[in-house]
Order: sequence, then C-alpha cells, then structure tokens
Amino acid sequence: MFHTKRAYWRKLDNAAKIFPATSGKRDTRVFRFYCELHQDVIPEALQKALDTTIEKYPVFLSVLRKGFFWYYLEESSIRPVVKQESKPPCSDLYIHDKKSLLFDVTYYKKRINFEVFHALTDGTGATQFIRELVKNYLIEAHASDGLTDEPLTDSSITVQDLEDDSFSKYYSPNSKKKTRKVKAFQLHGPGTRDGELQITEATLSVKDVLSKAREYNVSITVYLTAVFLCAIHEEMNRFQEHKPVALMVPLNLRKFFPSDSMLNFFGWIEPYYRFGPGHSSFGDVVQEVKQYFSNELTKDQVAVRMNELMGLERNPILRILPLEIKNFGMKLGARFSGKDVTAVFSNMSVVSMPGQYIPYIKRFGVFTSTPTMELCMCSFQDQLALTFTSRFESRNIERNFFRILKEHGIASEFPEPDFPPRQKERLVGKRFFQWFTFGSIAAAVITVMINMIVTPHLYWSLFAVAGAFSMWLALAVAFFKRRNLLKNSLWQLFIITIGCVIWDLCTGWNGWSVDYVLPGMCVLILASMITITFVQRLKPKDYMVYYVINAIYGLVPVILLLAGAATVRYPSVICSGICLLSLAGLVIFNGRDFFSELGKKFHI
Repeated sequence: MFHTKRAYWRKLDNAAKIFPATSGKRDTRVFRFYCELHQDVIPEALQKALDTTIEKYPVFLSVLRKGFFWYYLEESSIRPVVKQESKPPCSDLYIHDKKSLLFDVTYYKKRINFEVFHALTDGTGATQFIRELVKNYLIEAHASDGLTDEPLTDSSITVQDLEDDSFSKYYSPNSKKKTRKVKAFQLHGPGTRDGELQITEATLSVKDVLSKAREYNVSITVYLTAVFLCAIHEEMNRFQEHKPVALMVPLNLRKFFPSDSMLNFFGWIEPYYRFGPGHSSFGDVVQEVKQYFSNELTKDQVAVRMNELMGLERNPILRILPLEIKNFGMKLGARFSGKDVTAVFSNMSVVSMPGQYIPYIKRFGVFTSTPTMELCMCSFQDQLALTFTSRFESRNIERNFFRILKEHGIASEFPEPDFPPRQKERLVGKRFFQWFTFGSIAAAVITVMINMIVTPHLYWSLFAVAGAFSMWLALAVAFFKRRNLLKNSLWQLFIITIGCVIWDLCTGWNGWSVDYVLPGMCVLILASMITITFVQRLKPKDYMVYYVINAIYGLVPVILLLAGAATVRYPSVICSGICLLSLAGLVIFNGRDFFSELGKKFHI
C-alpha cells in the first residue's frame, strides 16, 4: 500500500563515508552473517529466496561510485546470483573501478552466508536481510511442510524509510565536545600467512552466560567485555601496563533514536581498564566496565560522538576539498584513531525467528574482517555464537578468553571449521606486471652500466631510463585501471601528453608536444572512447563524465595557441572544435543525463 520508488542515487551516510577510503587487502571492511541449517542448502531454492528478498530490500541493489567531492551509491540493474562459497571469508566486495554489488550470498554445505560491504549497511540492516533471506529459503525448500510467509517487519515501512539518513535527521550542531582520549595498548606479533583472516568460532549457552553475568549484576555485554579485557591483559608485560586496554564497542543508535533505516546508523563507546602493577581482580574490572557503560549509554552522551562526526562532515572547508584529499585525511584519521583502542567487540544482539521456522535452523553467527583483532557475538535461542577474527598468528588471547569462561563455569563448544578448501588465486596478470616491472628496472640499470663503462662523458642513458619509465608508467595505468576502459583512456591521455611536454622541455623545447601530440591525443582518445561506448553499449551515466573531461581537456590546445605557446594552428583548432562540438552534443541531446551526472559527481 505504501510502497514507493527508491532513489536513483543517494549520498553515503556519515558512518559509511570512511569505509571506501580505508578498505584494502588488510581490512576489506566486509562482514559476514551466516545461518547454519540442519540440512544441506538447496542452491535453486536459495536463488529464488534471494530474488524475493531483494524485492523487499532494493536498497541493496546499489553500486558505489566516485564523485569529485564524495562517494555515492547509485541504483544498479545488476542482479545478485547465488554461488557456492569458494573465496576466503570476508574477501573484497568493493573493487575500485569495477561496478559490482556490495553484497554477496553464498552457500557451503548447511550454511547460508551473507557478506556485505560496510558502506552499504550495518549489523542491524544485515540482520534484517538474512532473517528475511532464511525465511524465504525455508518456505521454498520446505514447501511440502506447509510453512507460511510470516512477516518479520512492519508492512507499512516504505523504501524511503529504508533509505533514510538517520545521522542527518538527528544531527544537532549544539553539542558539547568529547574529552581527549588516552592512547591504548596495541596488539603486536607475527601476522598470519599471506595476511589471511584467522577465524575462531565457539558456541556457549545463553543461560549459563546470563546467569554468571547476573552474579556481578551486569549485562552479558558488560560481562564479556570484562573477560575480553582480562584475556588481552594476560599477554601484556609489566612495561606495557602503563597504557590501558581499550575496546571499541559499536552501538545500535536505533535504540536511542527511532529509525527504520537499513543504512548505517551506529556509534560506539570505548570501555577501558588500566591494569596497574598491583593485582586487579576480575570483579574490579567488571565493576569499572559497568560504571563506564552506565555513564556512556545515555542519549545525551551517545549524541555527542554522533554530532561530533557529523560536524566534521558538514564543515564548509572540508566539504569542498577534493575526494582524493579527503581520502588521504580519512586514512590518516583512521590510523590515528586506531591507536585509541586495542581491539573491537561487536554485539549483534539477538536474532529471532518465528516459531514455525526454528526447527530448521541450527544457529546464526557473525564475524567481520579486521586489521588486528575483533570479537563478534550474536545469539539464537539458547545458542550464543562467539567468533574471533584476527590477523595474528598467535591465538593466545582467544585461549585466555575461553579459559576464563571455563574458570567461571561456562563451557564452550568449538565447532569444526566449516569452510571450503582455499583455492589458489590465479595471478597471471599480476605476475606479468611483476616481470614487466623487473624487466624495465633491469633495462634501465643495464643501460646506465653500459653508459658508465663505454661512454662515461655522455649521458645518453638518461633518455633510455626515461623511455623505460614512460613505458612502465603507461602499462601500470593500463593494468590498475583495466576494469574501466574509459578511465584508462583518460589516464593514458594525461600521462602521454604531460610526459611529452616534459620530454620536449628536457630536449630544448621544439614545441612538438603542444603543436601535435596534445591535440592529436585528445582527438584519438575521444575516438577510442566513442568506440568503447558503442562496443560495450554503455549508458549515458557510465560515459558522460569522461566525455566532459576529455572535451574540456581538448580546449587546452586552442588556449595555448591564443597564448602563443603553440605555433601550428590547424591541429589545435581542429582538436578544440571537435571537442567543443562533442560537449555541445552532450548538453543538447543528453541534457538531462548531463546535469544529473554533474549533480551526482559534484555533490558536497
């Protein structure tokens, strides 16, 4: 009744802005929710379930695009396809210059896996999605059992509610500033082989953990936070105890500010404990953590951090900085803020399902990619699923954690790792580029050696080195921008023309670089972009900006001609005329797409 169309494109919410800038091989910013069933997954039924689920949550049909000032999410016609799990858990989902969905649904034996890039949603949104997916799967796979479609959410929620930017909705500029934090103890040690993610899963009884937590008059989250702090402390030496052990604990802001958004809407607190030279009992730790939670988990205190981050985003000076500068700043900020915490503890809370579906489900679980160490938790029925992810070879902290629980009378079960055998990646292109890089360096070194031995009074090897570097740079751009041929073409245009200008200057300036190369390359690249557009059947939104940039760059030759820097008239005039006509054609025949694309790319 209240269903309405989703937005064609939308800005990233406040929390999501940092994820594209800081994602990489060491931390993909991907997290996984999974559901383990009592029977093997039927792929065909899972595909039908996914198709049904995505109709309810079309917000997930988005690709991440790069603007001049910010990233943004754009509606996509790409349809998700269920696959058997083959890649390592939490592998890259956001790949630069590749238009792909930011989530993945896979299966392996009895497990349904839902992985998502954090810029798209948070733990609450992911929980809603996998609950709906599992429900739809069970209805498809067990149709003969008479399962009915029981709603999991309020049917009056619209697509606009799901896409609501709650950070902007609840932002208040009149908020007190956060106090300065103390730098925390940092985890160190040998990393895992190839930097792979080390995963340790365990299940506990919710009743057992809750019973122990009540002995200390605290919640399960406070109790396990204290256990985690003590487990880390056991790996510290006396000289390291001058720094506190601090955990980042994400918070679901929907508990403080009403929201049905599927976008990111979370904050965090950073409980800590300073273990001094004297003995600190577990009771001391848990009571101090309890006091910290009590002080910080108020609406006013939670709003402080949210408003502080929103204030940075809305700073007029920062807003107009180009995206690449923002990315550099966000990477630095993430690195420095990472020194405020030792590890992360994420509680995804209770996963509930209607009674008719419960007999088919064994458990739910969750874990995430991390550059250091993170503990994730969720519960289903009486099963409390805990998963450690780590980039360290040592598992001492995990061992300490579960030993403390055992000493408290809480038994832990460790299910066998249920992941497919890791397949060796095919790195043919990467290997070729490595050999080409080595060959370019070898050619440059050998040339310099011959120059120094045979003709030491001449410096001809400098030209050979410059030539080798130019070839390497052109191939490097072609390799790293291979997923987007239009962007690749623009990079080649800039590199070749600027390189030729530098070469012209270094050889006494004859003007050939601006008289012939610059206008010739502009026309050639424009022709190649038109060819790529027709061959790949690209839509206006996919090629518009690249055409505009090429057209503007193509006006440079006539400007240089008018300024007297270029001396040959006809190449510059022809080039600028063609580029001006291409720009006029874009505006006249695709004006709506032209201004729409400019609005997306240049939103601040």
